[in-house]
Amino acid sequence: MGKIIAIANQKGGVGKTTTAVNLAAAIGAQEKSVLLVDADPQGNATSGLGVNKRSVVRSVYQLLTGEADFEECVIETQYPGVSIIPSSIDLAGAELELVDAERREYRLREALLQHKKDYDFILIDCPPSLGLLTLNGLNACDSILIPIQCEYYALEGLSQLMSSVRSVKRLYNPYIEIEGVLVTMYDSRLNLTLQVVDEVKRFFPSKVFSTVVPRTVRISEAPSYGKPIKYYDAHSKGALAYDSLAEEVIRNNSRRED
Repeated sequence: MGKIIAIANQKGGVGKTTTAVNLAAAIGAQEKSVLLVDADPQGNATSGLGVNKRSVVRSVYQLLTGEADFEECVIETQYPGVSIIPSSIDLAGAELELVDAERREYRLREALLQHKKDYDFILIDCPPSLGLLTLNGLNACDSILIPIQCEYYALEGLSQLMSSVRSVKRLYNPYIEIEGVLVTMYDSRLNLTLQVVDEVKRFFPSKVFSTVVPRTVRISEAPSYGKPIKYYDAHSKGALAYDSLAEEVIRNNSRRED
């Protein structure tokens, strides 16, 4: 049975999509099967895996509205073990179109659950907001991975996110857990970085990943080539960090199964 992990933080610019793309590629390289669901209307995870979002015919939008089946929406990427249900421009209007739809909060959950066993991991890249698309991601997942950047406002809005997670747990998905908190854009030379890490560890005792993702130019460059960092520069600090994160995620979930 697979594990569904939503990657979410309503604050933008924290490395959420970067983490979704690079973690998916790193897990796939570990000979695990992974499906990335791009639930962000910006579609950056789609293009980050080398898929032209302008040519996408069936996407998360068609999956949520019931216009296409799961199998019709899945695209096999060029990267080992990695498939994607892409985003498209249509997804931007999905929240309005689904507002009166029956079981609107469960659309993604119902679409994914019957295929959960087909993958070792399903990762959901949620939008940087707490709207209906993110709610669908939180309802569909077993756990949530929260990227937090090493900046002054890193914890701003975090209490709001956790309040939303508690509400989802109470109203819709009682089984949701925190997969872990990932510190991104890490620079050990800055005192602020160390202070933020200490604050995050106080806020989430025992839930912070050992892996930290450094601030590097190579990670920023890779998406413009439609490549995860592992396939853009395999020996870079960023690639090694996401390899380490993938190992940590796989190890943690193997332990829970035991």
